[in-house]
Amino acid sequence: MSPSKAPANKMLRLRVTVAAEIAIRSGHPWVFAESVREQNRVGRLGELAAIYDRKDRFLSVGMFDPDSPLRVRVLHTGDPVRIEAAWWQARLREAIVRRAGLFDEQTTGYRWVNGESDGWPGLVLDRYDTTLVLKLYTAAWLPRLKEVVELVGSMAAGPYPTQVVSTPDPQLTAEFPPPDPGMRLVLRLSRNMEESARTRFNLSDGQWLIGGRQDSRLTFLENGLRFEADVVRGQKTGFFLDQRENRRTVESLARDRDVLNAFSYTGAFSVYAVRGGARSVTDLDISPHGLAGSQRNFSLNRHIPSIASCRHEMIHADAFEWIEQSPKRGFDLVILDPPSLARRESERFRAIQAYRKLTSAGIRRLRRGGILAAASCSAHVSAEEFFTAVRRVAKESLREFTELQTTTHGADHPATFPEACYLKCIYLKFG
Repeated sequence: MSPSKAPANKMLRLRVTVAAEIAIRSGHPWVFAESVREQNRVGRLGELAAIYDRKDRFLSVGMFDPDSPLRVRVLHTGDPVRIEAAWWQARLREAIVRRAGLFDEQTTGYRWVNGESDGWPGLVLDRYDTTLVLKLYTAAWLPRLKEVVELVGSMAAGPYPTQVVSTPDPQLTAEFPPPDPGMRLVLRLSRNMEESARTRFNLSDGQWLIGGRQDSRLTFLENGLRFEADVVRGQKTGFFLDQRENRRTVESLARDRDVLNAFSYTGAFSVYAVRGGARSVTDLDISPHGLAGSQRNFSLNRHIPSIASCRHEMIHADAFEWIEQSPKRGFDLVILDPPSLARRESERFRAIQAYRKLTSAGIRRLRRGGILAAASCSAHVSAEEFFTAVRRVAKESLREFTELQTTTHGADHPATFPEACYLKCIYLKFG
């Protein structure tokens, strides 16, 4: 993927505010439209823009989007580099090798590229066995999509290497086998760019880029459990891969407990809880599609005796209303994993209040010795704000409690700047 075809002296050049210079030097990958002070010409979607500081020194280079408030997504900061095919190949290779040793053959679903935090701003690449899902969050990638697909296809191989590459420069030595002949690739698009993708590039959400039209539902392994991912119509890229470590924690806490999985979606927390020895599990979700997926996920794991014998109940209802208003029923483990409650900064305060209310209702559902697992995926609510809100509600309940642990992002979902830090979970045990 090469820079603009314009002569070198016509490359798009920007100067930004002092505050933006400082942010870029500190490693922040975003430049907003209001931070651009000077621009040598009209920029095109997806072309490379070189950013210079107030002393006319090269500062960084990034992908330009003339129609987005987030005007430049930074690719590189420091000395000038040639952004060409070999550079892109090395960057993808680094992301893959960074995950070497994280998973074995019992886990075939994981994140391969995590956007800005892996040097691919606005681009996520998830793997479900031999199917890859490419999700784009910025239209700047659309003019480069053919090259991205070719690059991914050339590197997509079997499972992760099981040994960590120890060289300080892994891109020089990491070897990859030939592409898996059965590899498939599907495109997912952020809602805000679907219209542009369709009208300007004839691309659509859920389109198969490699492998032809396929069944949208496929299965993969996670820690030895089988799960279904709807890679064409499902949320995110088809499954919530980011909660893998929290599911393992729930499994370790579930023995002999009656479990309520609120906002259960397709029941992944519940399947783990049952394998961990839960006495019963109750999935609670407003989505019939999600509950049907939960039933299928349980069926996929019926060969495990504890899953085959456990009582699995599903309740189709608004989780907020049911937890607070339905006839009181106690549980020994309550999992609260709602969708994002703050999609923009202006919703942050209201989201914190909603988390407080939900936590209070969840605590009231807990029997003596019960455990609350409360999670948030709202990037605009910081981990400190969320944990503080949950702890405060726990104190206000006047019940004795012990904080077991807090968690954030898994190793395949690195977060290298504040806006990328969205996931957090806290576990409290009550007397």
